[in-house]
Amino acid sequence: MVLDTVQKKAVIETHAKHEGDTGSPEVQIALLTARIQDLSGHFKEHKKDFHSRQGLLKLVGRRRNLLNYLKKTDVQRYRSILDKLGLRK
Repeated sequence: MVLDTVQKKAVIETHAKHEGDTGSPEVQIALLTARIQDLSGHFKEHKKDFHSRQGLLKLVGRRRNLLNYLKKTDVQRYRSILDKLGLRK
């Protein structure tokens, strides 16, 4: 359920603004999205795993807060990350 280092590095490299960028909102949103997608696949097999579902909801909330921050500060970056990740809003 946790991203391995290769997957995490690939996500960071595709969304980083510059080399060594791991803290920008785009990278954080992309990492959370990857974890959310991984957990969503887990729930297809384990329908009654309610403890992990609670963790999923926390991740979704954290991603929503980062998206709201990005929307307030820079709308262009917000729209580009939505398009890149295929998120609805």
